[in-house]
Formats: sequence, structure tokens, C-alpha cells
Amino acid sequence: MSIGVAVPAKNVRPIMVAKAGGFDLAVIVPTFNEADNVAKIVAGLDAALAGIRYEILFVDDWSQDGTAERIAALASGRADIRVVRRFGRRGLSSAVIEGMMATMAPVVAVIDGDGQHDERLLPRLFALVNGGAADVAIGSRYCENGSTGDWDSFRLKCSRAATKLSQLVLQAPVTDPMSGFFAVRRTKVEALLPRLSGRGFKILFDLLTSSPQPLRVVELPFRFRTRVAGDSKLGAGVAIDYAVTIADRLIRRFAPPRPVMFAAVGTLGLGVHVAVLRGMMAFDGASFARAQIMAVLVAIAFNFLFNNSLTFRDRRLTGLRMVAGLASFYLLCGIGALANVGTGVVLFSEHHRWWVSGVAGAVIGSVWNFGASALVTWRKR
Repeated sequence: MSIGVAVPAKNVRPIMVAKAGGFDLAVIVPTFNEADNVAKIVAGLDAALAGIRYEILFVDDWSQDGTAERIAALASGRADIRVVRRFGRRGLSSAVIEGMMATMAPVVAVIDGDGQHDERLLPRLFALVNGGAADVAIGSRYCENGSTGDWDSFRLKCSRAATKLSQLVLQAPVTDPMSGFFAVRRTKVEALLPRLSGRGFKILFDLLTSSPQPLRVVELPFRFRTRVAGDSKLGAGVAIDYAVTIADRLIRRFAPPRPVMFAAVGTLGLGVHVAVLRGMMAFDGASFARAQIMAVLVAIAFNFLFNNSLTFRDRRLTGLRMVAGLASFYLLCGIGALANVGTGVVLFSEHHRWWVSGVAGAVIGSVWNFGASALVTWRKR
């Protein structure tokens, strides 16, 4: 849903028509439960961007604290404030991408909805991109004169470690590739769109590592502010998304990343399979056939959970869909499991080497499992 009322009101900025070329800059503000921050964001942007033809485009992930309603009130009488609401989808990177594709402005900038970025830097970031001096202009916490503000030592160490890790896949030196505060030409984003993962919180890192050629980057320092209202969205899921993106970029140089990650999870699952098989035969006195069946069931559940969290994180299932997904994964892997158990039993009857039989059986269905699960369990929606 988009909001933008073209009715003049008193004491507001002159209304600018949202036609192609009507705005030179679109400021994308992703939000999730930021009701207490949106008015300050708009006021700060209005003050900072005087003299620039711009629009503010909020992308809200179905906040339940009245964020969209606050934005609607601010948009009343203005054609330069809009909100795109997303239902059933979550994630900063994908929200930013959708916002960038929902505007015709030639330059798009990203700023957090929590007020921690210094909007006064935006005119300089815009000028660098709009004037052709840079493909991407970044507000950096780590370049000279930049600052992380009041961060504690643990958060600072984690951020610096993540930044150093990013150098493994960056094509050019960037002091703050994890920044969420930057400007870029929209056509650059469109060109890179098929390569973007759209995963997690670090859209800038995604852009920088998706380009076949190094992007021209200019970094300007700013001081990271302390959050006043709302809650931080950082958590374990953000760290997992970042790790998966790094792995994706490293693997992509040599092979398609998703099958490789599926195989890596399968290798871990093979370890679980062998451990269960060995444990049941050694400590439970189970026959090989019964132990192999149990090992298959446990390994399939293990593989599903890890693939849901890692390999198919961009399509991950939750709630009842996760239960249904597990059921379909068991069903699809059943064909491979039948071959798994049958192969294992035949080989064991021939030479009685349990580990050879178990490994051979587990390997049989791997190709089927990946293809079938990608098409059915984690199909694109």
C-alpha cells in the first residue's frame, strides 16, 4: 500500500509532483516498530535536504505499534512522503531493495529508521553520486574522523571483526562495508538486482560484493548516534545471515553456492547419521536394519533444520509452514531413504562393514534430495 496525498496544506514544504524525473533523490527508510522515531526522521530530512528535490519512502514490515499510521499522518498534504507496507516478509535488505525499485528518482539513499544516522551528511552523499564522482557514497563510522559513538567494547569488537571478515570477498578497500547509511545511483542497483541475495541486514555489503567490477566508492565520516526510541533489531539471525552471505560470495567464485551449501549440510548430516547408527548398534544392541532406519530419520530432521536456517535462509519456513515443510522433506527424502537403507543392508550382508554400508547408503539419495527439496519444500513463492 502506498500513501501520498496531493492536497495542499498550510505550513508544509511545496509539493513536488511524483512523476518520472520529479525527484532527484529518494530517501529509503526501512521501519519495523519505529512509531516514536518517524516524525523526527522526517523533520531531520526536511531540514537537511532543503534545496534538493527529494521524496521520503518508508518501507514498513507490518509494524504493530502504529508506525504506518504515524507516517500516514505525516504524509497528509504532501506528495513527497510515501509508505510501502509489506505483509509476511521481513528483512532490512529486501525492504531497501523494494523501496529502491518503487521510486523513479535517479539517486537513492538509505538511512535507518531509528535516528542513529546523521541525516545532515545526506546532501554530500547525494552530490557525490549525482555529480558522477562515485557509484556509491557511504557514511562511514571507521574512516578518519568517523565514530561509533557510545558503543560498548563488545559491540565494537564484533563490528570490527565482521568488517575484517568482509575483506575476504570485497574487491576494493572499504572501511565500513557494513554501513546502512549510503547513496547510490538507482540504475546501478537495477543492474545488480539479479545478483543480489536480498538477505539479512547488510544491503551495502550485498551491493559491493555482487558487482562484477569494483564500484567507485567514496566514504565520508559521521558519528553514530545513540538510539533514543524503539528496540535494536540486531540478533543472532543477523549474524547468521551475514555468515551465510560471506560463504555465498566465497563459494560463488568456484561453483553455484546453494548446492555446495546443501552438500556441506549433508556432510554434517552424514556425521549425525553415522553417530546414531554406531550408537544404536553399540549401546542398544539394535540390528543394522533398525539402526539404519533410525539414523536416516534423525539425519533427515537434522538436514532439514540446518538447510532451513542456512541453505534456504532466504526462503526459510516458520510456524505451521515449517511443520508442513518438514513433512514434505521427509516424504521427498523417502525415495532416497529407501535406496539408502536398501543399499546399506545389501552391502552389510556382503562384507559386514557397518560404516561402509552406512556411508554408501547415505550418499545415494543426495542429488535427489537437493533437487526435489528445492522445487517443493523450499520452492519460491
